[in-house]
Amino acid sequence: MQRIKISQDIRSMSEFRSGIASFMKQVHDTKRPLIITQHGKGAAVLLDVNEYELMQEKIELLQDLQLSMSQINNGEGISHQNAKDMVLKKLAK
Repeated sequence: MQRIKISQDIRSMSEFRSGIASFMKQVHDTKRPLIITQHGKGAAVLLDVNEYELMQEKIELLQDLQLSMSQINNGEGISHQNAKDMVLKKLAK
């Protein structure tokens, strides 16, 4: 996902309502999120569908990494050699 450009990617709810099609095209074309404000405060974020899916995949990967690191720190991991042996054994079947 691209970084937002404050001058282009933050719009009020009334601006969004009046130009929804152009803002959806902007989000799709630029791959940047659009921040929608209401009463001067952030209310919603509009994202391109593909960018959202990529973001979800990254979050899942980070969660897996965090879980793995926690397991290793708690002594629940296995050595590289044991993991390699397990994989090779399964491949040999």
